[in-house]
Amino acid sequence: MRRFSRISIFAVTIGLLACIASAQHAPAAGPYKVLKTAKVGGEGGFDYIFADVGARRLYTPRNGPMGHLAVFNLDTLEPVGEIADVRSGGATVDPKSHHGFSTTKPITMWDSNTLKVIKTIDVDGRPDGIMLDPYNERVWILSHMPPYATVIDAKEGTVVGTLDLGGGPEQAVSDGKGTIYVNISDKANIAVVDAKNMTVTAHYDVSSKGVTGGSGLAFDARNHVLFAYYRMPSPTVVIVNAENGNIITTLPTGVGVDTVAFNPATMEAISAENGGSMTFIKENSLTSFAVEQTLETMPYAKTLALDTKTNHLLTMTAEFEPAAAGAPPGPAGRPARGPMVAGSFSILMVGK
Repeated sequence: MRRFSRISIFAVTIGLLACIASAQHAPAAGPYKVLKTAKVGGEGGFDYIFADVGARRLYTPRNGPMGHLAVFNLDTLEPVGEIADVRSGGATVDPKSHHGFSTTKPITMWDSNTLKVIKTIDVDGRPDGIMLDPYNERVWILSHMPPYATVIDAKEGTVVGTLDLGGGPEQAVSDGKGTIYVNISDKANIAVVDAKNMTVTAHYDVSSKGVTGGSGLAFDARNHVLFAYYRMPSPTVVIVNAENGNIITTLPTGVGVDTVAFNPATMEAISAENGGSMTFIKENSLTSFAVEQTLETMPYAKTLALDTKTNHLLTMTAEFEPAAAGAPPGPAGRPARGPMVAGSFSILMVGK
């Protein structure tokens, strides 16, 4: 009996220590929560989500045979309209010309007021990511195969040129003053681009941190800080001085980060994760960063858009049937999954 008691006490002690250690490493419950889930349905796959903050519209591009560009009210998530047969992974809008662009091939240009297609624009490569650079009203189309970037004049809808970024790009950010930063997915570096001359001026190498599989990129423009996210070998964000490429620190993130954002109003970098979470990193100072909250969302809600007026985050996902036995994993190591459950496509609004 005495020997049994000692073993029991030892086991309980180890259990308590494990719980304490877990509590110390897990981020404390934070202020963010899922405020609203709108099950909007509709057919087609999904990738990027885009918020036109000024016009109060939310764009959810859908791809595949039943693809279309669905548009919702950014405040209520009620449907506003759609552009049929625009099967794309991403979209953006120039608020000055009211021209919208979708990453179809050829690129589709449309009127954001009427949701009528204006024309298509021939491009090479495989259009994936998309970003409007407000510096000179140009739309950057990113491709994982050459040409890695195609630049379009948002007013005229004409191709200005192409650019070799030195590898396959994922997310790009602009400082609004003539510099663009791009996370290169197949290289552990960030490309620094002169937006006016369309030239790569530097590559910030972060390979010393042993990371691969670049994905999202967020930018604190006021303090010149980049948050570069990597999926492998473990989910990591590398925080970098944007002026010289020096690495400040690294932090863990959730599984399967895709797109990210930085909110200057709250000084937070936020990532949406395929594993069903959203991670909030607080910038306390130029040398102090911390994971302040990991919020459970829904599996496959891997992209986000920031509404800078309300500080809400928008993401989207759907429910899926279980994967068939022996089904191979999806791209970028994503778990296998079965068909989408009909009518389950949903938009999630996250906030305090």
